[in-house]
Amino acid sequence: MGRKVTVATCALNQWALDFEGNLQRILKSIEIAKHKGAKYRLGPELEICGYGCWDHYYESDTLLHSLQVLAALLESPVTQDIICDGVFVSGVALSPGCRKILLIRPKMALANEGNYRELRWFTPWSRSRQTEEYFLPRMIQDLTKQETVPFGDAVLSTRDTCIGSEVCEELWTPHSPHVDMGLDGVEIFTNASGSHHVLRKAHARVDLVTMATTKNGGIYLLANQKGCDGDRLYYDGCALIAMNGSIFAQGSQFSLDDVEVLTATLDLEDVRSYRAEISSRNLAASRVSPYPRVKVDFALSSREDLLEPLSEPIEWKYHSPAEEISLGPACWLWDFLRRSQQAGFFLSLSGGVDSAATACLVYSMCHQVCEAVKHGNQEVLADIRSIVHQTSYTPRDPRELCGRLLTTCYMASENSSRGTCDRARELAQQIGSHHIGLSIDPAVKAVMGIFSLVTGRSPAFAVHGGSSRENLALQNVQARVRMVVAYLFAQLSLWSRGAPGGLLVLGSANVDESLLGYLTKYDCSSADINPIGGISKTDLRAFVQLCRERFQLPALQRCEAPAPRQPPPVAPGPLMETEDMGVTYSELSVYGRLRKVAKTGPYSMFCRLLVLWKDTCSPRQVADKVKRFFSKYSANRHKMTTLTPAYHAESYSPDDNRFDLRPFLYNTRWPWQFRCIENQVKWADAAFLPAKYLSRKHQLISIED
Repeated sequence: MGRKVTVATCALNQWALDFEGNLQRILKSIEIAKHKGAKYRLGPELEICGYGCWDHYYESDTLLHSLQVLAALLESPVTQDIICDGVFVSGVALSPGCRKILLIRPKMALANEGNYRELRWFTPWSRSRQTEEYFLPRMIQDLTKQETVPFGDAVLSTRDTCIGSEVCEELWTPHSPHVDMGLDGVEIFTNASGSHHVLRKAHARVDLVTMATTKNGGIYLLANQKGCDGDRLYYDGCALIAMNGSIFAQGSQFSLDDVEVLTATLDLEDVRSYRAEISSRNLAASRVSPYPRVKVDFALSSREDLLEPLSEPIEWKYHSPAEEISLGPACWLWDFLRRSQQAGFFLSLSGGVDSAATACLVYSMCHQVCEAVKHGNQEVLADIRSIVHQTSYTPRDPRELCGRLLTTCYMASENSSRGTCDRARELAQQIGSHHIGLSIDPAVKAVMGIFSLVTGRSPAFAVHGGSSRENLALQNVQARVRMVVAYLFAQLSLWSRGAPGGLLVLGSANVDESLLGYLTKYDCSSADINPIGGISKTDLRAFVQLCRERFQLPALQRCEAPAPRQPPPVAPGPLMETEDMGVTYSELSVYGRLRKVAKTGPYSMFCRLLVLWKDTCSPRQVADKVKRFFSKYSANRHKMTTLTPAYHAESYSPDDNRFDLRPFLYNTRWPWQFRCIENQVKWADAAFLPAKYLSRKHQLISIED
């Protein structure tokens, strides 16, 4: 007879330190899991307190309130007759029936790279296959009548199967716990994750899970947090259930549902027969050291399940990068809007592709809100009614909703073109935003009047005989006046229309421009949040094209073309952005990935690009490009310290807050590094070798050579 089990995993939109809301979402997920017939439910990592507490982990209040929520879970009748896993700081399994704590399984590999800093707050458990007795707090002892519980690297042994847990990062390590657990007879692996979105990352997570069960057999459940936890990261769900290398349940990567529960009914005999056929695995299993087992007098299967239909394998459906952009940052904006209790967004709309993309993200958010309400999401309906201050409002048209939530503003100066003004107005009309057109010239003249009054001197643009310092200062005044105007209108725009509330100011600088510092410090790129700050210009163009086709926004066609930049008059005619920067956006993406992902300095980057660009650039040209990039990057690095908090989407983001920790005062001449590059160029020229014939050996010539 088969051993059918119904198991559940979930994705929850938990919020750091929102203990009340987190408790309700946990309870709701358990209720849904039980309603679907599950006897085991897995939740995401740190689901009680939320993953993004950061230095609040140091506070005793965080532990106290987490224990109080755990006590509330133990007292609730909802947690009866189901094993609940993943509910506390490391991983707590709650016993069915008498509602006891079965095991506290601490995390053994901590994530400490990129945006993760787990070693700052936690210490990993390092004693493999060992446990100790943990004395429970008195508030928990009074409920469970337990003085101690097992704490350590152990597995649960029920009447019909064996369950082993690994936590988030452990799936990504070279020797994941599921390997030895599977060899020791564990049939169900679980992973409580707190994994955030990065463009093109979903396939890696799915591949790791399917490969784990392909090599070793077994059922694998992955739970993840979803939504904005209170900072730059968006946790992208993708809960899943896999068995023997196939996917049986796929959760959404992006949605406005705060609670999503997946279940699958699978046959344990399929795991056993799959393993029986792999002789190499069985030989390895005969040599593995056993795990301590915590016996659980409970079965995940029952005779009543005999006629229950089994779940069928499915094909994982991936989003394209453009689709990821249209959904992820839009969901992040929604969480920021409803949790900040603001009434909408304010965006400086320039007519270029970046601000157009930002406007499209708000429009995409409005689409998702309308779809969620249409499908009966009462939480979203309650949130949007609170935002617009109308208890009877029901959004049905994204364009109408966008008119309530988004205020766009074209801020013209004497140097602005009619074309950019028209593009901004047309896009605003098509998405339905409340649009304002104004001139900043009076404010600029007033600011310059103050300077002239105090100093007795009037700076001039270069074309009128001014110095480069005068020219730059005049450009920056225009840019910074736009920031002041943006915040003024964000605070008072709704008031002027007789509506309550204020607006969140949106920035629109992309990751490539931030990397190079191609922005004015404290200009309109300075905002409350920036939904495109972690996205490359190349990906943004693809996203805008997707929006043009999907949302029927023909105004975007003009925005997609590289827009002439209209600076103060420094030369006849407008400049293209890439001419103004001195580097193309495709080159910037290459520089960014080499600098951050490949971890190259100036010399190593030159050596890599010498080969990468061998067919298009000479060694001298490569050297000049690398030196130009590092000179500009280092001179402008200080701008990253005040960069607007941006949605993290790219692996080479220059975000100075947590992800890309570097100095902001450099020797911008890079004398030693650039001398190494020059010596390599001289060697290549002297040897009369085209760049394409340079081998890795040649790339590593030392400065003495």
